[in-house]
Amino acid sequence: MPEIIHGDAWATSLRQQVRALARGWTVEEARNRIRLKVRVEGSPTESVTLSMPWTAASAGDAYVRIRNIYAQVEQGHSVKQAADIAAGKAPKLTAQRDWAGAADAFRTQKLEHGTTVKPTTYAATYEPVVTTAVELLTGRNAPGSAADLMDACIRKWKPGSRMRQIRAQSLAQFLRFCVDRKGFPALWAPPADLKQHVGIKATTAATFGGDPFTDQQILNLLASLPEDSSGQRWADAIRLLAELGLRPGELLHLQVKTDPATSEAFWWCSYRKRSGGGATEPRRVHALRLVDDQGEVQQWNLLLRWQAGLIELPPLTSGNGAGDGMRTYLNRQQGWRALRAELAAKDENAVPYSFRHSYSLRGHQRGIDAGSVALSMGHSFEVHCRAYPWASKAGATAAFERAEAALAHR
Repeated sequence: MPEIIHGDAWATSLRQQVRALARGWTVEEARNRIRLKVRVEGSPTESVTLSMPWTAASAGDAYVRIRNIYAQVEQGHSVKQAADIAAGKAPKLTAQRDWAGAADAFRTQKLEHGTTVKPTTYAATYEPVVTTAVELLTGRNAPGSAADLMDACIRKWKPGSRMRQIRAQSLAQFLRFCVDRKGFPALWAPPADLKQHVGIKATTAATFGGDPFTDQQILNLLASLPEDSSGQRWADAIRLLAELGLRPGELLHLQVKTDPATSEAFWWCSYRKRSGGGATEPRRVHALRLVDDQGEVQQWNLLLRWQAGLIELPPLTSGNGAGDGMRTYLNRQQGWRALRAELAAKDENAVPYSFRHSYSLRGHQRGIDAGSVALSMGHSFEVHCRAYPWASKAGATAAFERAEAALAHR
């Protein structure tokens, strides 16, 4: 059995090293073992007995362990939790925190304070992932860190997908609220870099935007939809996306305004899309009516019907958003499955965004310059040309043709 020496030089040296870490930190002997004691003004004294004997031979290892404990305490752990982590034991933090209460407070914060969001936006964007997080954190085998929680909450969505990114951003806001406003330990602060959790799309994955439809393909799809009330609501939603070039979620931000100078009614979209380059501005939207293969222009009278209150949109705020709701409905329809197969045969992809992309292609086929189409669609000229190859190619060809025509008429 090792010799126990009280008050020896090694003990004095160990105490000095520990006190140098932080004020109120010290060690003492407790039943032949090393005990760490932490006194912080305004808080009860915390202590933990290490598994190391009170001997000179253990002093070096003890200081390394205590230094690791200190690092964990600095991250927000209690002394006991920090000692468990330093000893390789998993901390059980979640049960000591009122995650459900924090979720309620976060909802109130988002709806009533700061940069508020609408209840429908909270329900679609924040509530699903916050609810999942609380269920995980209050259940068995709860995640022990913010990074593990992030992975567990978003793994159901494909890496690099927009929905996975949205869920990660929403959860990060909730965790930041818990740490900054509710006093949760700093280890629950969200990861600084969400990209490592969101991931990137596989190179073989279909693009989020898909490929454009022809006008006739859209008309065939509309004709195949059920004639019940649900089918008619979704049919009108598709008509609006196709004729106005909207994102599915923008149906919730669509309205009709009147020009005070001309008394002309026009479409207006108040949606602001946030991205790395900032937020897009609300905009006037210009209709591009569809034409079938026989050259007949479709007279849907959407603006007049909207003004008369004759267009009832389908539910767009439930689940994972408008695009996901439309995809769910369309996947049940035989006409949509046939359209997907038709595009797949050409190595193309049919998605709800395809109606928007069809608008872009239709505009360029009719000779509208890329800048004007981009303005109506609510993104920059650069983004437009990058997303739609025909925009820059067609624009360049038309520009050179105009230049040559001008020379010919000199």
